[in-house]
Amino acid sequence: MGKHYKTIIKEAKQQLTEKDEGTETFKNKWYDEEFKFAVEERKKEREKWLIRGRRENEEQEYHHKRKKAHKIIRNKKKTYIKNVTESIEEEQKHNNTRKMYQTVNQFKKGYQNKFSIIRGGKENWQ
Repeated sequence: MGKHYKTIIKEAKQQLTEKDEGTETFKNKWYDEEFKFAVEERKKEREKWLIRGRRENEEQEYHHKRKKAHKIIRNKKKTYIKNVTESIEEEQKHNNTRKMYQTVNQFKKGYQNKFSIIRGGKENWQ
């Protein structure tokens, strides 16, 4: 019976420690396919530049991709913040103070990882 509990605890621990593919979408609301593509292109260009001996051509291409990716990231964040502030203003206009303050607090605190901890002795965490 004790071994059964140990396997359950190990499985739960593994599930808690594994990184989920969709976590970025929950933390960063602006993270989408365009954002992902730009970051991947930037990474590929940097690898190409480093592998080929840091030639000037590759360096210029890398800096161009980096600049483009940074611009996309900046614009996505800006539009997200703009949408959040507009929704807050709308809630204030419609006297939905509870919803307004929930949005404000969520925006101020940012993403907070939510998980429950299994209580038990050290022998359970082997």
